[in-house]
Parts: sequence; structure tokens; C-alpha cells
Amino acid sequence: MPIPTPFLVGRVNCYLIEDDPLTLVDCGPNSGKALDELEQALAARGHRVEDLGLIVVTHQHIDHIGLLEVLVRRSGAEVAALDRLSGYLGDYRRAAELDDEFAVALMLRHGIPAETTQALRSVVSAFRGWGSGATVTRPLADGTQLTLRDRTFAVQHRPGHSPSDTVFWDERSGILLGGDHLIKHISSNPLIARPLDAQDGDAAGGERPQALRTYIASLTQTRSLPARIVLSGHGEPVTDHRALIDERFALTERRARKIHGLLAEGPLTAHELAQRMWGNVAVTQAFLTLSEVLGHLDLLEADGKVREHDDDGVVRFESVAA
Repeated sequence: MPIPTPFLVGRVNCYLIEDDPLTLVDCGPNSGKALDELEQALAARGHRVEDLGLIVVTHQHIDHIGLLEVLVRRSGAEVAALDRLSGYLGDYRRAAELDDEFAVALMLRHGIPAETTQALRSVVSAFRGWGSGATVTRPLADGTQLTLRDRTFAVQHRPGHSPSDTVFWDERSGILLGGDHLIKHISSNPLIARPLDAQDGDAAGGERPQALRTYIASLTQTRSLPARIVLSGHGEPVTDHRALIDERFALTERRARKIHGLLAEGPLTAHELAQRMWGNVAVTQAFLTLSEVLGHLDLLEADGKVREHDDDGVVRFESVAA
């Protein structure tokens, strides 16, 4: 059931599993338009919001959790999500605030000017109203099962696009409910995010999460599944997940080579690299492009091709001579 969002990604795919309990996978953003279209989609299948018995969350992004509070209040449905996501959904407003603090510190440390950072924080804060939270009544540990009357899903934590990405594997049918872990028409951005178990928003202290390396490891695990079809969080289903994953791996290698080549000019911050890659998009979409560049720098650093150094509180990267 494709539900409208106000974001560039377009509609988000919610899935209805007509089983016992009647189950909704993801729920769209917190907006009247999204709720109206969700109700219409349910009615077309002979159901109401009040009939829902279970809502399954694939990950923490607001286009997937926004209507959670409204739907739970109206239906009394249970909420199933990765166990490590329980605290986040249980206190969504506080978690979102900490996410913003984390992002601000990360942007400043990697060369994004303070005025740009504050402007972006204001924009992001305004978007937080599209999200919501709820009490997770069925916390799901990685490697366990989500059992309905007629179907059983293996719960598999696949972090990378977000720290909480969870896919649900129905081995009997060959269907993988993939959320945003794998999308056919666009690559799933491995956004650098505050770890789920972090107690504060400090990005300067502690080790920075390496989202792209984590995402590659997760995709490698997914590639091994004999999936017939992947039902994605956006766009059309994926019918050859291995070929698509291989394409994404090749794209990652090409982008890493390009970034390495740019460092031949001399040491650069991740933000300066993003500007050379994407121009003004690196300003309007600063955190997205920063995450992209840092992810590839992490790969290059792991291969011994790049090193970083602290330049008065700002990190710069330089190529390592062969």
C-alpha cells in the first residue's frame, strides 16, 4: 500500500498481511493525507484501522513510523520492532533530539560551517513532527521468529541504512520484507547515525559509526538468502536481489576510487570532498552527502589508502602514498 510522504523519496510502501492478527508492516508519515490514504487502502481490502492487531516496524526513519502513535491509539494493536529499537520508539521526541545533537557535532567536526549546520538543524527539527513513537510490546531479537497464524518470519537485523534496519524472511514463500535495506531504483543511503545504545548525542567523543562498512556486511548476508522476491520500502519489488546487490557493490568501488583521486589535490575535509562531488547539493543535502563521503573514506582507510588527522577540531583526510 504506497502511502504519500512529503519527502523526495516519494511514497513509502506499507504492507498488509491478512493473517491473524491482521498485520501492518510500517505505517507512513504522521500526516492527515497519509492517514486518509492508508484508511482508503485498508477499506479497499475490507478492513479498518481498528481491525489491526499488530504493527511491525522495519526501522526508525520517520516515513516508516510516523502514524504509529495514532494507529496504536485507535486500534490497540501490538507493536513489534527490533528489541534494541524499543527505547527509541518509547521516547521518540527525546531520541530525535539526541539524533539532532549527534548530527550537528558530526557536521561541525567534518568541515560544514556553523551557519549551515544550524540552518539544517532548524529544517530537520521541523520535520520531526512527521514522526512518532509507541511502546514496543513485542521486542524482537535478531535471529528469533515473528510468528502469525499462517506465516513465520525470521527476524534478521541488517543495519547500515539505519542502525535498526530489520528484514523479515519468510523461507516457505521466498518473500523477504526488506524495508529500506534494498531498494530497486535508488541506493539505500548508509546514513551515519547515533548508535541505538548511546545515552547522549555526543558525536565528538567515542568512535564514529562506520555505516557504509556495516551496510556492506549486511548486504553480504542478504545476498546469501534464496529470496524469490524482496518487498521494499519504496518503489517496485526486487526480483533478483543478488544482481542488484552486486551492482551496488560495484558502484561503491567506483565512488571510492573517485574520492581517492580527489585527495590527490591535497588534504580535504569530508565536506570539501562532497562539494567537489556534488556541488551545491552538498550544502542543501549536507548530512546525506557527508555520510556518503565518510562511508567511502572509511573503506579507503581500512585499505590503507587514506588517513585522517585532526586540524584544530576539524578532521581532514589525505591520500597515503603507495
